[in-house]
Amino acid sequence: MNERAVNEPATNGRATNGRATDGKATDGKAMNERTTTGQAANGRAVNGQAASCRTQAVGDAVAATEMPRLVRLDHNLYAACFTVMKLLPARYILDTAIRRGELRPGMTVVETSSGTFGLGLAMVTALRGYPLVLVSDPVLDAPLKARLENLGARVEIVTEPAAVGGHQRARLDRLDTIRKECEPAFVPSQYDNPLNPAAYASVAELVRRRIGPVDTLVGCVGSGGSMCGTAQGLRRHRPRTRAVAVDTHHSVLFGLPDGPRTLRGLGNSLMPANVEHDTFDDVHWLGAAEAFGATDRLHREHALFMGPTSGAAFLVARWEARRHPDRTVLALFADEGHRYQSTSGDPNWRRAHGLHLPALPTEPHTVSDPGQVRGHWDHMVWDRRPTPEFARFADERTRAR
Repeated sequence: MNERAVNEPATNGRATNGRATDGKATDGKAMNERTTTGQAANGRAVNGQAASCRTQAVGDAVAATEMPRLVRLDHNLYAACFTVMKLLPARYILDTAIRRGELRPGMTVVETSSGTFGLGLAMVTALRGYPLVLVSDPVLDAPLKARLENLGARVEIVTEPAAVGGHQRARLDRLDTIRKECEPAFVPSQYDNPLNPAAYASVAELVRRRIGPVDTLVGCVGSGGSMCGTAQGLRRHRPRTRAVAVDTHHSVLFGLPDGPRTLRGLGNSLMPANVEHDTFDDVHWLGAAEAFGATDRLHREHALFMGPTSGAAFLVARWEARRHPDRTVLALFADEGHRYQSTSGDPNWRRAHGLHLPALPTEPHTVSDPGQVRGHWDHMVWDRRPTPEFARFADERTRAR
C-alpha cells in the first residue's frame, strides 16, 4: 500500500506539511515560505528591532524541523517520521531554561552526546548565540562531527572507556570537568531531565488530532525521552495504549549485560532516570544486521529514507500490525538516512563487516527472561513491570562513580 500523508492539505491542494504557524495559508503555499512577520520583503526589520526579528526567525527555523511527518504505511500502521527527532527536546529544554533564568546570555551549554541530541543542541545554540561544548566518543562519525563544528560547537572526544559504564560513563566524567571549567554553564542532562520526555506531549497531541486513538506505540529506547513521553501523552486520552520498546543487544536497559554495540542511537551502558520501565508492555532486542536490513526495506517499499533505528522500529511495528490487524500501530522514526549512506546504508560496507542478511526474519524469538536472549531478534512480554532490581543496581553503581 502506498504511503498516504495524513497531514491536512492546504486549501488549494498543496501540502502544508501538517503545520501552518498561524493556521492559514492565504496563497496556498506552505507558511514557511512567507515573509517573516515583522520584516519587510527585503529582509530588513520594519521596526528596526533586530532582537525581535531574530526571535521570530529562531521559531520558524526550529518549527520547520522539529515536528514529524505522519505517514500511513498500511491500513493499520503509521509512522511519525522526524528529520531530527531530538531537536524537539533540545529546543524545549533550552527554551524552558531561558524562561526560568537558568540559561542566561553569555553562559555555555555543555552536554554529552554521540548523536542527534547534540545536533539538536547545536542547531538551537547556533541560532540563539550560546557557546556549546559537546563531549562524545569515537563512535561519533566524521560527517556529524564536521556538521556540529560548522554550527559552532566545540567537540571533545573521550577515547578511553570507564571500567563501569563504558564510554558513556567516561563522557559524563569529562562533562563534569568541563562544566566546572566553563562556569557558569548550563547542562541539559538528557538522561535524567524530566523536560526530555515532557517535550513529546506535542507529538502525542499531533498524533491524536491527525490519526486518532493509537493502540500500540513502537519506538527505540536510549535516554527514554521519546517513548516514555509520547506514551504518557497518548495515554492521557487512551490509557490502554500499549508501548513497545525496541532495544539492542549489549544494552543494560532491560536486563542484558553491557558490551560493544554496533547498532547505535538506541540502548545504553547506563540506566537513565528517564527510562520508566513501567511504561512498557513489551520489549524487543534487535541486532545491527536486522536493523540495517529493515532500513533498506523501509526505503525500498515505502520510499522513506531513514536511519537504522527507524528500520529497527519499522521491523517491530510491522510485526505488531500484522499480528493484530484490528489495532492501530504507530512507529517513531528518529532521523533520516543521509548520515549513514557511507556506512550502514551501503550494502558493500555491510558485507565487509559481516552485517548483510540475505533475508529478514519474519518474527522474533520470544523469551520469558532477559537471560534467555540469544541474539538477532528477541522479544519479551514486559507487562509494565516496575523498575526491576537489575536497573536499580545499575543506576546506583553508575551514579556512585
